Amino acid sequence: MSPSSAHSLSRWVRAYDSGDEEPTSQSARSEIQGTLKILVSKLDDLSTCNDLIAKHGAALQRSLSELEGLKVPVEGGEKIKAVNERATLFRITSNAMINACRDFLDLAETHSRRWQRALQYEREQRAHLEETIEQLAKQHNSLERAWRAAPTLVSTSPSAPTCNKGRSERLHKEEASDEDEDTEFFDAMEDPAFITVTATENSQHRRSQSNLSGASGGQPNDWTQDDHTSSSCNDVSGKELQPRRQRRTHVPDKPNYSLNLWSIMKNCIGKELSKIPMPVNFNEPLSMLQRLTEDLEYHELLDKAARCDSSLEQMCLVAAFSISSYSTTVHRTAKPFNPLLGETYELDRREEFGYLSLCEQVSHHPPAAAHHVISQRGWTLWQEITIASKFRGKYLSIMPLGAIHLQFHSSGNQYVWRKVTSTVHNIIVGKLWIDQSGDIEIVNHRTKETCQLKFSPYSYFSRDVPRKVTGVVADSGGQAHYVLSGTWDDKIESAKIVQSSRGGSGSEGKQKTVYQTLSPKPLWKKYPLPENAENMYYFSALALTLNEQEDGVGLTDSRLRPDQKLMEEGRWDEANSEKQRLEEKQRAVRRRREAEACDAVDEGKEYEGYQPLWFHQRRDSVTGETNFVYKGGYWEAKERKDWSMCPNIF
Repeated sequence: MSPSSAHSLSRWVRAYDSGDEEPTSQSARSEIQGTLKILVSKLDDLSTCNDLIAKHGAALQRSLSELEGLKVPVEGGEKIKAVNERATLFRITSNAMINACRDFLDLAETHSRRWQRALQYEREQRAHLEETIEQLAKQHNSLERAWRAAPTLVSTSPSAPTCNKGRSERLHKEEASDEDEDTEFFDAMEDPAFITVTATENSQHRRSQSNLSGASGGQPNDWTQDDHTSSSCNDVSGKELQPRRQRRTHVPDKPNYSLNLWSIMKNCIGKELSKIPMPVNFNEPLSMLQRLTEDLEYHELLDKAARCDSSLEQMCLVAAFSISSYSTTVHRTAKPFNPLLGETYELDRREEFGYLSLCEQVSHHPPAAAHHVISQRGWTLWQEITIASKFRGKYLSIMPLGAIHLQFHSSGNQYVWRKVTSTVHNIIVGKLWIDQSGDIEIVNHRTKETCQLKFSPYSYFSRDVPRKVTGVVADSGGQAHYVLSGTWDDKIESAKIVQSSRGGSGSEGKQKTVYQTLSPKPLWKKYPLPENAENMYYFSALALTLNEQEDGVGLTDSRLRPDQKLMEEGRWDEANSEKQRLEEKQRAVRRRREAEACDAVDEGKEYEGYQPLWFHQRRDSVTGETNFVYKGGYWEAKERKDWSMCPNIF
């Protein structure tokens, strides 16, 4: 068999096994028949060779037998006998080879028909499945339109009692968390590596536990004391100062546009989401830069942390802040706009909350945004986030890459952590819902204290509450001092550990730690959503103000992006046209930049490439990683009202 023939047959077999190549039935049948004909021809050649080997082998054996009959020395006779035996073995082996080749040809011919039938069946099943899913998606859209167009059966009176309103909100929340039969569930997670036992907090217990080594050292602001610090931590409303400026409390209601999601997404399985051209119908009227700024919604947690004398208490508040950033995602299933390269977003809240925030899109492929926040209340936060996303058919995985840095001015404590994976379920059919899963390690690089947080993925088989988060705060020696518990969409509490001991083994034989704690103290509580939020993209009170037009912002600010503005106003057709124009404009700029790079290479010159306007790359002295950090100048340019350096990206 020639190598090309063998390769042809093996290639077809691999194509069937892997599903990467799917030839049509006619071409596959012709290829198989041609290969079999070549195999038969080669087998005939082998048979002819075998006949010749048998003929010449028989003649050789006769000659050897005649030699044995001659009078030769004893040594020569033994050699002739050995040659005769080898000739016999050679003839037997050649016969076996021919028989094996014939068996292989019969087997290939038999299985080729079976493979052909199986391939045709799989192809028909795939076509049927695609047709079924598309029909199901169309029916789902039709039912949704019919439901929205139907008259409301139950109306809520404006004068309804407050208790009924609270009940309706609870019912709405429960309805939002219901899962249909198409939901993809995770397997039940292993129990946490620790068990918390909360002790009764009476005066006798306080005195008996005051000197235990499990305490954090008896700081004046210790949360086990009912002093001003505990009161401050119990103040979870976050309304420390009333805003001096009246900001908007609503955006135009989301139009009832329908779109066949399957017609767009069926060709995008396994691709990077940022490279897929998507209409604004799947978006919310905010950019990714504005969504990144939403991390600051519970900034008061950092204000409180800046006043903490104990670094362990400070770590608890930092952990609560890191968790709070996910609370806005529970109902936000629409995707934000992908920022254009060079797009910026500022948020000036010095009058109300004492901080300045600036984001800039520093890279387009891969998409990356740099963020810098400076607070007059004693802290600075900076991060560079790259979003990696994959569409997996039934769900969409969003993996934020990059580290978040937080430094407190007075103590010099610098905390670093990374975000967990977000998963959007029921992409094709069913009700969209979002889950967060993974682990976060927060490290105080000055004291080496750590906090380990675990976001448990939702499981139908688990008895735990959905969206559960647990964590342990430990000192530099690994001794645990606080236990954190709660959910990423509602609240987080901390409980001080007064004693720890080894418990029984878990489901995988791992030994658990039993923590005896004092009563938990609230760290963070989610703000209620504004009225009519379900018709306003489920925006929080902060999100409603993010795209509000302001004077004096940079010419590249997301508020000035025309397609996003048109979508917010409900003019989606115009927004789609404008989005295509902006994307084509960006592609033209990229092509021009690539041409300049080629010209520079041809001339032997160095080409620096695209450089962000307000951020530059620097190696972090703490982590050793290279990332984009704020280089200054933006707020000074705003003060001068000079934006001449800004590129024309809109």
